[in-house]
Amino acid sequence: MIYLDNNATTKPLPSVVASVRTALEERWHNPSSVHRAGQAARHAVELARAQIASLIGVPARQLTLVSGGTESIDLAIRGVLSAGGGGALVTSRAEHKAVRALAEDLSDTFEVRWLPLGPGGLVDVDALPGLLDGAALVSVQWANNETGVVQPIERVREVCRSAGVPLHCDGVQWVGKMPVEEPPCDLLSISAHKFHGPKGVGGLWVRPGVGVRPVLHGAQELGRRGGTENVPGILGAGAAAEAARDWLDDADARARLAGLRDRFERMVVEACPGAEVNSAGRDRLWNTSSIGFAGLSSEALLLSMSERGLAASAGSACSSGSLEPSAVLLSMGVEERVAQGTVRFSLSRFTTESEIERAAEITAECVRRVGG
Repeated sequence: MIYLDNNATTKPLPSVVASVRTALEERWHNPSSVHRAGQAARHAVELARAQIASLIGVPARQLTLVSGGTESIDLAIRGVLSAGGGGALVTSRAEHKAVRALAEDLSDTFEVRWLPLGPGGLVDVDALPGLLDGAALVSVQWANNETGVVQPIERVREVCRSAGVPLHCDGVQWVGKMPVEEPPCDLLSISAHKFHGPKGVGGLWVRPGVGVRPVLHGAQELGRRGGTENVPGILGAGAAAEAARDWLDDADARARLAGLRDRFERMVVEACPGAEVNSAGRDRLWNTSSIGFAGLSSEALLLSMSERGLAASAGSACSSGSLEPSAVLLSMGVEERVAQGTVRFSLSRFTTESEIERAAEITAECVRRVGG
């Protein structure tokens, strides 16, 4: 199978699998135990924490290890709002559902202000200052999980800093795919399975001085997140972070893959009259392509592609099974008939030229079949 659904999840690296196996066989002890075996597990966890922290350029002790991107986002947003005792949350409707659904749920208790979107799904930074009076937190993702659009996060940060409002950044799609010298925010959420690590482990970096109230209470993770640490997952995440950091040193590799993505889009658009690349011309992650086939059903296209050996998605994997068009695309102003027929293709660092060429052929075949 040609796998172009890497924004949903990535294949674990052999080094990751080996680290998880070692943990299950040799480091299965509780890292909070004081005996020698428990402390050996603790040492392994702290080494992995340092590897993950190094990937995002922060001190290891500032990184809280959690169960994944969703919990990291929940802890950041709910934790800051609860610690502050009030104040508004500012975010956008182009965020991942982990943010949007949480914001809607919290709206019964906290005020939620929606940041307008401009062309291509970029947040309207000029509108941000007018939303910050009485705000407790701003949450803007670094790169969109459906379109790959990169938000002007540095500009957002400057506005937030001027107003003294902390900024949370959903970096789940960015981290491991693009370098991070220093987080351009005050809280950063990451997830290991987006950069060839295991599922079930992620992290939340919090800048010193930002108050976060725990959601899961306990003694672990400096009291910020209770629960016995997932040692196998954490060690696997550490191995994935180390491999990602090495790969990110090669800027030419990202440029080559961006070229493959662009070639794929050209081939599909040329072969499928009326096909539209969502957010074309905007700064996007090198691996993400969102293409709308107006008047067709993305579900029918995906089933047809799968039968021919091509794996893609209709957008966020969390929305699979839904017949409704993407809320992210609609919030960007994409026509419903285009959003209903949009397919997301996402590459990994291991995607090959031959896979891209065959994927474009399969896509064109399926569009003709479904539209015929």
